[in-house]
Amino acid sequence: MRELAARVNLSHKDFIQPLFVDQELAHPRPINSLNGMSSDTIDSVLRQIARDMDKGISKFLMFPVPVSDKRNELDFSFALEVVETIKWEFGDNIWLSADCCLCSYTPHGHCGVLSADGSSVDNAGSVAVISDYALQLAEAGADNIAPSDMMDGRIAAIRKKLDGEGHDHVSIMSYSAKFSSQLYGPFRDICHSAPSGQLQNRKSYQLSPFNPDDAIRCAERDAREGADIIMVKPAGWYTDIIARIKPLVRQPVAAYHVSGEYASIELMAERNWINREAAHTELWTCLKRAGADIIISYASRNAAQWIKEMEY
Repeated sequence: MRELAARVNLSHKDFIQPLFVDQELAHPRPINSLNGMSSDTIDSVLRQIARDMDKGISKFLMFPVPVSDKRNELDFSFALEVVETIKWEFGDNIWLSADCCLCSYTPHGHCGVLSADGSSVDNAGSVAVISDYALQLAEAGADNIAPSDMMDGRIAAIRKKLDGEGHDHVSIMSYSAKFSSQLYGPFRDICHSAPSGQLQNRKSYQLSPFNPDDAIRCAERDAREGADIIMVKPAGWYTDIIARIKPLVRQPVAAYHVSGEYASIELMAERNWINREAAHTELWTCLKRAGADIIISYASRNAAQWIKEMEY
């Protein structure tokens, strides 16, 4: 009866698995703060994707981590090589979304370029660089561009540039409601992207948890500008935002269960305070109940098995 009465359905086909590919590594390295995740090399990420495909996962969000000595050059060649290699190996058997941001490329760790005196983010200058980077990712073979920078107007700029160069088939998954949060710590350690310099945080362009209306406006704006997927990040702590956005946009809504949220479940499971599989599936159910169509989780590669085994 519990199964018959259930009104929330989970499917592993709705999941996206994040991947980290680090240019400085000669061998894959387990990520201590994200149990079950590794930073990969270009060779090892191909093997990881093949294993994930065997588990029913075919959609991926790739984060390139360039070597630190290139952070004054805005050199995107490594990211482009990763995309080209993955798509050459797997073609249309997978859907590959590429993160599009500058935080791993800048010495200050911010998601855009700064003003001459370093006191603020140059929105227009940042959008110009990011939209050009997006085009390069599309030309390398990315199926989807995922701009995570939160610059105003970047969706319109990316859509215009992609369409103008014949890449109208490449979709955009916009980090539309991305909050300035304490939950990104493990991710920033992995990508070496913590902000520094005069601007010690990203509050000037990421959303305030105290202003939910701003998140709604950003989501509606990105939908108008051409985003194909609207993302809310973090997810588990912001289910109210997912629920408010869902009826306002026609695009699918993605919920990104971020590194700090994931790590908290894993740490409690490590201490035997909760059941790992049950906790993740309960969280995924919560995101679906709030209105999420797509779930981005570091545990996505376990989704098919855990969903099959879950109890109603």
